[in-house]
Amino acid sequence: MESGEREPIDAVITWVDGNDPNHKVKLEKALGGRSRKKIPGADNTRFGNVNELKYCLLSILTFAPFIRKVFIVTDEQDPEVDPYIKKYFPERMEDIRIVDHKEIFRGYERFLPTFNSRSIEAVLWRIEGLADNFIFLSDDMFLVKAIATEDLFIHHKPVMRGVWLPKPVFRNAWNALRKGVNKHFLNNPDFQPKPSFHVGQWNAAELLGFKWRYFFSSHTPHTVNRKTVEHFFSKNPEFLEKQISYRFRHNDQYNCASFYYHLEIRKGNRHFAAPSFSFLHPFGRKEGYIDRKIRECEEDPEIIFMNIQSLELCELKDQEKIIGWMEKKLNL
Repeated sequence: MESGEREPIDAVITWVDGNDPNHKVKLEKALGGRSRKKIPGADNTRFGNVNELKYCLLSILTFAPFIRKVFIVTDEQDPEVDPYIKKYFPERMEDIRIVDHKEIFRGYERFLPTFNSRSIEAVLWRIEGLADNFIFLSDDMFLVKAIATEDLFIHHKPVMRGVWLPKPVFRNAWNALRKGVNKHFLNNPDFQPKPSFHVGQWNAAELLGFKWRYFFSSHTPHTVNRKTVEHFFSKNPEFLEKQISYRFRHNDQYNCASFYYHLEIRKGNRHFAAPSFSFLHPFGRKEGYIDRKIRECEEDPEIIFMNIQSLELCELKDQEKIIGWMEKKLNL
């Protein structure tokens, strides 16, 4: 951005403690006796954590100090971030706020409680006091190098990280075939394929009029212009209401980051960038995998983000290796 044109940029982190007894009671009630195996979006690993939030939050404050406010979105839970913010960034205490689902679902309380990240991400822009330019990320995403505002927004427009891909014709056909077989031959009319990362992004593009290709984004912090999203949903409220009506992730939903990016592309935004991230899925990997991924992050100057999935499933020694590396990166 040019001097004198800078606008504040906020960050929004979605977080849940799946071990919370109250959360478990709500989840079981929402399942209504159905097996989690019947609902792909109810997988245990979607709600697990080993305090990744601490490192996600501290990585933002360390490597993106220009971020004005950080909002942590929860469902009647306390992530207890005060102790380490006081210890490492006492001057930022007032810049961290916990936001409950009731705030962002105001007027749509009938859809609560929800256990669906795609529904939650569809209403993050409704946080009170949120900057017009903001990023959102889950607590398993981290910054691993210092970044500048231009890595996120250029002249108030989101920088969109990803690649163009063709319409997922074969994946869609396969899903349609599976649904048909389950409905007509296996007496399972409610069958839904596991929500696909690719299909969710294609759903977003298709809803917005894209015919043959879509802009595929990865597991990185996503940039959003709040006014763009608010304007669209004010004109098309049905797009929002259907999206947030699902309590668990569903294959018919759209990926929200993709939806927001395709809104930008329709407006003429062409600020595309490489994903610039490392994807780390350490559970069940061969010896040396974690070391290789860490070395890749250290040696490749283009990597500025990291996504670490299902860390809670790993052996303690692997968790300690990854957490130890992050603490070293953050000078803790």
